[in-house]
Amino acid sequence: MTVYIDPPTWPGHGRMWSHLVSDESYDELHGFAARLGLPRRAFERDHYDLPSHRYADAVAAGAVEVRSREVVRLLRAAGLRRRKGSGTRLP
Repeated sequence: MTVYIDPPTWPGHGRMWSHLVSDESYDELHGFAARLGLPRRAFERDHYDLPSHRYADAVAAGAVEVRSREVVRLLRAAGLRRRKGSGTRLP
């Protein structure tokens, strides 16, 4: 069970963002996010959006740093990837 994070290179709302994902389950991801104090509204389809100022907190809590392309590969390999417009409800 591992949670992964990519570099904060995604712009939005005047700041930069990372993606926090699990290679195991959404339950693992939600638990990790809760321990970081992330609100559930930060969850989007298959990942949490994490502002750059919280990146070091996630790494210190055990998130493994990976490249952005690796995040998508990990989600697909785990069967957890949810594309926009897929119509899949959130867990």
